[in-house]
Amino acid sequence: MSIFSIPDGEIYYEEHGSGYPVLLFAPGFLSSRIERWKINPAKPGMAQDWLDPISALSAYFRVIALDVRNAGRSHAAIGSADDWNTYTTDHLGLLDHLGIRQTHIMGACIGVSFGLAMAQARPNLVSALVLQNPIGLAGGNRGAIESEFNDWAAQFHGRSDVDEKNLRGFYQRMFGGDFIFSVSPAYVQACQIPMLLMPGDDLMHPARISSELARAPHVEIILPWKGPKYRDDAMERVRDFFMTLEAPALSGG
Repeated sequence: MSIFSIPDGEIYYEEHGSGYPVLLFAPGFLSSRIERWKINPAKPGMAQDWLDPISALSAYFRVIALDVRNAGRSHAAIGSADDWNTYTTDHLGLLDHLGIRQTHIMGACIGVSFGLAMAQARPNLVSALVLQNPIGLAGGNRGAIESEFNDWAAQFHGRSDVDEKNLRGFYQRMFGGDFIFSVSPAYVQACQIPMLLMPGDDLMHPARISSELARAPHVEIILPWKGPKYRDDAMERVRDFFMTLEAPALSGG
């Protein structure tokens, strides 16, 4: 078990394999945690539509996976000013703790938003991005996003270390905007990082959001990519994409 201490809590993370680093952000909205690469609690016993990148990539890369704050084995306070930058500070701090100066990132669902926020916050940190099933605001899905938030927030009812009055403001700071919430379309359209996009096509992962991300200057698209028929080939493409973009001289550890 590996724990990274933060001022208001701790972040659980795991490392697998060796080589050039790949940082993983799992799906699951604000419950983004390592196990969600393998399972969906809403569909017990059913395999995910994608391969677990920890198993698939750790023979080739130094894979770092984590439970984000207040998901899985990570916990933290919720302050009156917490927002996307709070998460980004956690994630940058973890990389600094591990001595990593440059990394690839693969994010799924909300992990796309976390990854792009890191890229914007620290230029030259991210050498390549895989964007799988991005979340975002489109197609009248505001209610679904709020419902997901409320389900996540239910864990804090009765907790003495969290002032529940902070939760509403936290929702607005995190999800009161549009697009993928953490960065703007203008940032994506100017971003020079090579990207591999695995588009979304449902209520929480709208096709319109993926279409916006597809306007990035250096983006490749995998379609189809979901389900038993396609997931092996899709993960092989992810591996090859990352392998062609390594920059070993800039990585630490």
